[in-house]
Amino acid sequence: MSNTSLRSSRRGTTEAPWIRWTLTALALVFMALFLVLPLAAVFTEALRKGVDAYWEALKEPDAWAAIRLTLITAAVAVPMNLVFGVAAAWAIAKFEFRGKSFLTTLIDLPFSVSPVVAGLIYVLVFGAQGWLGPWLAQHDIKIVFAVPGIILATVFVTFPFIARELIPLMQAQGTDEEQAAIVLGATGWQTFWHVTLPNIKWGLVYGVILCNARAMGEFGAVSVVSGHIRGQTNTMPLHVEVLYNEYQSVAAFAVASLLALLAVLTLAIKSVVEWRFERDRQAAAELPPERPAVPEPVARPAAA
Repeated sequence: MSNTSLRSSRRGTTEAPWIRWTLTALALVFMALFLVLPLAAVFTEALRKGVDAYWEALKEPDAWAAIRLTLITAAVAVPMNLVFGVAAAWAIAKFEFRGKSFLTTLIDLPFSVSPVVAGLIYVLVFGAQGWLGPWLAQHDIKIVFAVPGIILATVFVTFPFIARELIPLMQAQGTDEEQAAIVLGATGWQTFWHVTLPNIKWGLVYGVILCNARAMGEFGAVSVVSGHIRGQTNTMPLHVEVLYNEYQSVAAFAVASLLALLAVLTLAIKSVVEWRFERDRQAAAELPPERPAVPEPVARPAAA
């Protein structure tokens, strides 16, 4: 490419400095108004009556029960989605089968269905007047208005995060390495553990982080199936709503600030994961290509 064409291509892809500064300023103003300012308002209101009132709001039995239930729900829902997400992504990315596009559509279903509708579906199936309600009542099994219903609703709304993070990554990597491992005698589990998993580890961690963040902050579906039983089936978002409706603003913002801290921690971990992934990718790109192994010549027997 000549110098003239190179300079013209640079002029065509480089904006004037005032355009860059204007766009940067707009982005910063947007972030300050809609991200930083609300977070600052949450912590300011939570500490309005002092640190002692803040800790008292978090140590209150109902608040502690909500925190514990939120952590339990995430601790169960995220590993379930981890197993389902990896299996679904592996099936879609590595194999060809009838109904593959339909399975991909089902994975995206929670993105298009309102969480409230998802909660109503579980009530329809597992509620007292639902399809399985009489059978569950006979066997003294509680799904709706109990912890199992909250976990099921959370699993539904968070299912796509891990699968959707892994599918394009696995499709881009192809199946050459897995096929080579199988040809060399590796079993299916050995192939996954030593070949597939190292290639998808950062995408997997990234998907788990997003899934966990959504699981802890889910409100709509959990609100429908929980029954709002204070101290028993209220997660942290539901407890914030209850406190705010009772005009306990300091306590409500105290619990909300804990959710905000978890969100900030999630973003920090996500940034570290992205940095590690980019560092590993650059390191792999800088490695010299491996030279193909040259077979040693076979010694011929001496002539008699």
